Amino acid sequence: MTLESNALETGRNPVVLVHGIWNTAGIFSVLQRYLEGAGWQVYALSMTPNNGDAPISVLAEQVAAFVADRLGTEQPFDLVGFSMGGLVSRYYLQRLGGLARVKRFVSVSTPHQGTALALFSQRLGVSQMRPGSPFLKSLNQDIHALDAIRFFSLWTPFDLLILPPWSSDTGLGQIKMLPVSAHNRMIRDEAGLRAIAKALAA
Repeated sequence: MTLESNALETGRNPVVLVHGIWNTAGIFSVLQRYLEGAGWQVYALSMTPNNGDAPISVLAEQVAAFVADRLGTEQPFDLVGFSMGGLVSRYYLQRLGGLARVKRFVSVSTPHQGTALALFSQRLGVSQMRPGSPFLKSLNQDIHALDAIRFFSLWTPFDLLILPPWSSDTGLGQIKMLPVSAHNRMIRDEAGLRAIAKALAA
């Protein structure tokens, strides 16, 4: 079955998962099994370097190349970005033409307004996540470009990596706060899994 025929049969686009700093595609093992069990075709890439050395734009270019390789140049798809992966996804959407193909974008525990923890690192990609960084200012200037797609932002007030946790709230799209106990649990706990699947099915 082709991607196109599967999407027509199930009414669900393929899903691409974009991880955050220090992670690989393996961080999505629970989420990927959950979504595949519910009928989605799921693809997760591992970006390199994953330690914050590379600028977010370079990682976004890897997403674009991965999508072209796995899904071709025309297949619509949905995007889930976890943590820094949400910013990587936004750069792909807002700067690399991703809005033309992506129908739904779900950001999970993403520092849309930055995180105070980034102040303690000199790595280029990490410094771009500092509150008020030139990168975030630029990306947030045209955040309303995301109005063209279905945009969801999921976050937890118990996040100790996104500081303050409400930095994940963009004031745009559909925003949902979840009672999940930790950052990584947002893509592993039942509440997070259900919320992501619900957004992708909307």
